[in-house]
Amino acid sequence: MKTAFRTVAIAACTLAALPAVAQDTISATHVFPASLIYSRSFLEYVKKANDAGKGVFTIQVRGGPEAIGMMEQPTAVRNGVVDMVYTPCAFYAAVVPECDAISASTIDGPTARKNGGMELLNQIHQKRAGIVNLGWVDSGIRFNLWSTKEPKFDAAGQIDIKGFKVRGNPIYNAFLTNYLGAQVININSSELYTALERGTVDITAWTQIGLMDLNWDRYVKYRILPEFFSTDLHILFNQKRWNALSPKSREILQRVAIEHEVASLKALQALWQKEEAELKKRGIKTLSQSPEASKKFVAGARSASRAMSVMSSRATMRASPSI
Repeated sequence: MKTAFRTVAIAACTLAALPAVAQDTISATHVFPASLIYSRSFLEYVKKANDAGKGVFTIQVRGGPEAIGMMEQPTAVRNGVVDMVYTPCAFYAAVVPECDAISASTIDGPTARKNGGMELLNQIHQKRAGIVNLGWVDSGIRFNLWSTKEPKFDAAGQIDIKGFKVRGNPIYNAFLTNYLGAQVININSSELYTALERGTVDITAWTQIGLMDLNWDRYVKYRILPEFFSTDLHILFNQKRWNALSPKSREILQRVAIEHEVASLKALQALWQKEEAELKKRGIKTLSQSPEASKKFVAGARSASRAMSVMSSRATMRASPSI
């Protein structure tokens, strides 16, 4: 009996002397300022993941565009400067041309997850860019044109923006220039408030939500229909760093991302209903193109996106012959 007791005591002491299993520490950034709804949604994912992974890993958010430039974050995660980023797919479409199709898609993240689209997209990300795509979150929100001045409509009821100063962005530049004939001024969203204030920009494309987060509603007076494109926000992870994580860390991060695909879709749809009503109260008017012009407008957006996808694919092939 004494021998057995001594054996148990020795085993207990040995276990106590073993070092604790180290937690995985994960660095992360988000492309938009923390005040914007999309960044807040990503930070909600981080909170959920950290809660679920307590004792297994911890995600440490380094910040937004003030930490790493907005357009530099996709490259940063590819190169391992940061482990995880939250960014629009269009920001790195030159490397993953399939991103252009996501912007023009009529489905959302959870639907793409169910039909196998996300699994395929993740494989493409790993092959082309060396990054793991954990999820297409905050999906289902569409884009509008927003204007500080009342635009004109031609005889067919199509918007005419000749003479307007239009803010550009990689997501929709091809559409604005090829279909609408706009001369775009490329300005990051973080700099647009000043551009609107100074009159440097008259029209910008932006999502249905988030305008008030950025205080653009102080200058924007018109929302132009129809909606076009869709949000294409993804949580990306450096592939080498991902493979170095413990299996438990990978399982929790992926599971929580899939859950957030569904939760964020529902939350942002509900938010859009509230924001639409509030924008109306603040005096922002909604203008509609004619039904026929609206069909052409949406078709033009999809056509421009397809053209961008082809051009991005060719550029990728030239830059990386092995792909």
